[in-house]
Amino acid sequence: MAKRYSLLLAGLALAFLARVLGQALVAFLQVGWLPPMDRWYSGLLPYPVLLPIQLAILAVQARVSLDLWRGSGWFASRRPRGGAWLRRLALAYFLAMVVRLVATSGGRIPIFFHWVLAAWLWLLGRAFARGGP
Repeated sequence: MAKRYSLLLAGLALAFLARVLGQALVAFLQVGWLPPMDRWYSGLLPYPVLLPIQLAILAVQARVSLDLWRGSGWFASRRPRGGAWLRRLALAYFLAMVVRLVATSGGRIPIFFHWVLAAWLWLLGRAFARGGP
């Protein structure tokens, strides 16, 4: 069970990695075959601040997947209360992005990948509640 969660979480992390790489390609190399920066970037955080945060998120996602795959480590332990809390947080996060989508006319790429992160949190909550060695 934990290995299945590991693979699913890793797949969502790879989707988020694609977003980070796509945005970096546009920001640093101005590639023309990807959408322009204003479509990737909401501007809420300066990009030099956002990129290290995104990399930190990816590092945590990798650690979680590794712990679950191996069946050992902090993230591999069963945590039903933490799992329930994470699922509620993920739902609120997802709904906040629905409100953001309705309230704004742009930012579909960032919103989609916020939904990816919300799905990742929800799935981790399920892994905490049901998984474990």
